[in-house]
Amino acid sequence: MKLFGYNGRILRVNLTNRTTSVETPDEKFYRTYLGGAGFVAYYLTKELKPDVDPLSPDNKLIFAAGPLTGIPLSGSGRHCIGAKSPLGNQIAKSEIGGFWGAEFMHAGYDAIVFDGKADKPVYLWIKDGEVQIKDASHLWGKPTKETQETLRAELGDNRIRVASIGPAGENLVRFACVINDLTEAAGRGGTGAVMGSKNLKAIAVRGTKPPAIAKPDELSQFRQWLTDNSLLWSGMHEFGTGFAMESYVTIGNTPIRNFRDGEFPNIKDITAITLKNTIRVGMEGCYGCIVRCKKIVKVDEPGMQIDPAYGGPEYEGLAALGNTCGVDNLKAICKANERCNAYSLDCISTGVSIAFAMECYEAGLLTSKDTGGIDLRFGNKEAMLQAVELIARREGIGDLLAEGVKASAEKIGKGSEKFAMHVKGLEVPMHDPRCKAGLGLGYIVNPHGADHCANLMDTNYAAPSPNLDELHPFGILEPLPPTEISPKKVQMMHYYRLGRLLGDCLVLCLFTPWRISQFPEMVKVVTGWDTGMVEMFKCTERMLALAQIFDIKQGLNPGADDLPDRFFTGRVGGPAAAKKVDREKLNKARDYYFRLMGWDAKGVPTPETLEALDIAWATTK
Repeated sequence: MKLFGYNGRILRVNLTNRTTSVETPDEKFYRTYLGGAGFVAYYLTKELKPDVDPLSPDNKLIFAAGPLTGIPLSGSGRHCIGAKSPLGNQIAKSEIGGFWGAEFMHAGYDAIVFDGKADKPVYLWIKDGEVQIKDASHLWGKPTKETQETLRAELGDNRIRVASIGPAGENLVRFACVINDLTEAAGRGGTGAVMGSKNLKAIAVRGTKPPAIAKPDELSQFRQWLTDNSLLWSGMHEFGTGFAMESYVTIGNTPIRNFRDGEFPNIKDITAITLKNTIRVGMEGCYGCIVRCKKIVKVDEPGMQIDPAYGGPEYEGLAALGNTCGVDNLKAICKANERCNAYSLDCISTGVSIAFAMECYEAGLLTSKDTGGIDLRFGNKEAMLQAVELIARREGIGDLLAEGVKASAEKIGKGSEKFAMHVKGLEVPMHDPRCKAGLGLGYIVNPHGADHCANLMDTNYAAPSPNLDELHPFGILEPLPPTEISPKKVQMMHYYRLGRLLGDCLVLCLFTPWRISQFPEMVKVVTGWDTGMVEMFKCTERMLALAQIFDIKQGLNPGADDLPDRFFTGRVGGPAAAKKVDREKLNKARDYYFRLMGWDAKGVPTPETLEALDIAWATTK
């Protein structure tokens, strides 16, 4: 039977033996796991043994597209990268935009599963189905831009798309990420470190044969809908993320000085609005997308050059390298973000790790001897920039911080654990659960840890709005206060999260205003399947159950997951100082969420749930 929307080919690469093979799953496999995060959860849970060292050859690294990847529709330029995380031994999955995913699908494959470790640096070259493992010794040590330029010249095609790691991935920084198109990061969970541990420098792709679409003419209805509803995305086009940072301080959303404080008078100096009015030189977009929300920053002055090839910071970068570290210098923040893209560092974990060290330094838990003489205080932009360099090279204090805040705190001791802002070892992103109760619940029940992308942003559902309208088909009809954590809020978070994680399986961008109810219609048009929301949500529940089982098999205890203690107290000063998470209510909400998912009180999917999801093979035994 002919597949639409897929190539019907999964590439297996054994780096130890330098061999490749191709699997050709049937339609049932694709309809069961969809793609993206679904493929990641399937292969890791099915094939990875317990107690595998994440940085050993036994870990697997997976690049997975989905049925919407590379179709001519806004938001379709994404793919998912997954592995066992070197930060907390949990499942790592991170979506990434740009052009690489579409090019990969057009090159003839739906996913790559990497096994083993090459004996020396290599890169993978894929062109319209043909695959070669090639020497990358000459690329080792190069930043991502030089890697991309070298490969395009070497392979004789400037249209080649490159996913690579920089020095941070090579040096096994545990929160290193994978970068493609120089500006896009699969940031969370340390997949870049796993890539480096396998001596895999890059994957270069070139494709000219996209999969067939079942009803290509019907795609136009979605494109017209997006055009007709341009007000839903015009703000993203004008500013990108980060234009609301001043209001974020007011409500207590954006972290200040390692999530400790509530006041940051100069926040207006580092917002996306200020960036647009000062050093932004343009906006770009991902494959096939009309939103074009990607900032381009350029600075060319003595002592401060910022290469526009590396784009510009999203809100997460502005806040993590800015107010989280107490830094209010926009150019310094953008320079740090540029270096993160060049070195393949997750800007969120980088900023939170530096902020952790700054608080330890100010509390006397780290000294100038530990920092190599760096005055690592909040607000010191030079110290922040130095720390980024040291982390990427694993030198001095950077060698400690490259372990992530969980492991760094364990090594420092002396009570530093209270400054380590993480869930499951994954550093907390730039949204504070003290003002968004559903978000906090999402942090602790996510199998991959503190993630904001497929999580409820409670403030978007506190009043009637197009955001709330999106949830009407699921029976969520009334707005709820952001700090409420009632059963109704848990249901709101549950349905929203199923929808957004469905987007991670398909794989579709969060920053396009598609409604969750449109996803099954898109799948119908692309694949030709007679499907609907029930089947699609079942795919998401299946993915979540597999990811949960993966974590349990790797020794984690989901029922014991908690937020950092800091969130159960108020901030120091500011308009939102009194807001805090209620631990008892959070625990009750977690228990209720587990019941909604068909999991037991410890967060283990029940045998009945696994049977209903057609994954009875996936047990914790």
